[in-house]
Amino acid sequence: MTEPQPLSENTADVIVVGAGPAGSTTAYYLAKAGLDVLLLEKTAFPREKVCGDGLTPRATKQLVSMGIDISEEAGWLRNKGLRIIGGGVRLQLDWPDLASYPDYGLVRKRDDFDEQLARQAQKAGARLYERCNVGAPIIDDRTGRITGVHAKLGDAGEKREVTFHAPLVVAADGNSTRLSLAMGLHRREDRPMGVAVRTYFTSPRHEDDYLESWLELWDRRGAEDRLLPGYGWIFGMGDGTSNVGLGVLNTSDSFKELDWREVLKAWCASMPEDWGYTPENMTGPIRGAALPMAFNRQPHYTKGLLLVGDAGGLVNPFNGEGIAYAMESGQIAADVIVQAHARSTPAQRELALQRYPRVLKDTYGGYYTLGRAFVKLIGNPKVMKIAAQRGLTHPLLMKFTLKMLANLTDPTGGDAMDRIINGLSKVAPKA
Repeated sequence: MTEPQPLSENTADVIVVGAGPAGSTTAYYLAKAGLDVLLLEKTAFPREKVCGDGLTPRATKQLVSMGIDISEEAGWLRNKGLRIIGGGVRLQLDWPDLASYPDYGLVRKRDDFDEQLARQAQKAGARLYERCNVGAPIIDDRTGRITGVHAKLGDAGEKREVTFHAPLVVAADGNSTRLSLAMGLHRREDRPMGVAVRTYFTSPRHEDDYLESWLELWDRRGAEDRLLPGYGWIFGMGDGTSNVGLGVLNTSDSFKELDWREVLKAWCASMPEDWGYTPENMTGPIRGAALPMAFNRQPHYTKGLLLVGDAGGLVNPFNGEGIAYAMESGQIAADVIVQAHARSTPAQRELALQRYPRVLKDTYGGYYTLGRAFVKLIGNPKVMKIAAQRGLTHPLLMKFTLKMLANLTDPTGGDAMDRIINGLSKVAPKA
């Protein structure tokens, strides 16, 4: 980390590339601590992202910490828990009562969810540049460290080239993370990847106060019903529409051969007609996105670059949730950077920054290792079928499973289930 540079429009203490949940959260906490932060976003708000739009209590806690108004009047829809459907069973589970997390989740469309976080970072003092497309990193020839980025600023017709400089850069540029690739950080092929596809329908089911998860996806179009790999979701948006989508893992044999948009259409076609999940009720196209899981890009800190959120593969392999971990990793990264910034020599600053990957591994490593074993298992249709048919008939087992899948336990105290899950996570090898 080089000595602090004089403040100018294109120079800062930290550059954050990408204003999704990970980048905006990082920028918010850095700015709140008094650091000068540039937050660079390639598109303009509001902007669309592929997402289930359903937030667990884990993500809700992060919004509360950032001071976001999550009232119904501000456009947030609360949910009480998760409804699980599979194996001919329908089970409704409330979010657990915990000291560490609220007992409700939220629903909000991604096209303005991200903007809320970016504006909160701005209010805290971060300098946000929209329509700022970051290209190559600026690398110090002598040390090999990143010291800034090249970017193109403005609309398509009038883009101008600019350079931004800072002793630290945070890659919050999502799954494709061109910045990480340019710094030589490639995806680990031994980690699971998921794909999510979703669309919106006008539907009478729009006011559901439970997130709905289907553990079995059936294609009923052929002569024989066919069980498809992955899980489906239906989230009522409270605005006359439902978000209907599916997530699938590359641990399944069918991962490469199926057209997931067609799979989603087939699943929707099998739904009761009065739910309205028909082509004429679709309010937008079917969109897809990759879900990088279980630390699939490492190290999370190297040569002045920190990875947060999807750029570092922080999606939970158990349930495909990314927003909570994007925001949590942003907060952790900001805390490490703030402490490093206060050290008096480059060597001491570097020592502080090296803590970041270790904190991530201590926080999520064991849990993500358990998740990798879980996704291998459910990639087998026979295992998935048995799990759905046997597991869903035991409410106590399902309560345990909900805590495990959503990573909702009290770290200290807690009940027997919390202690088992926390214990398993501790003894599992760090991812």
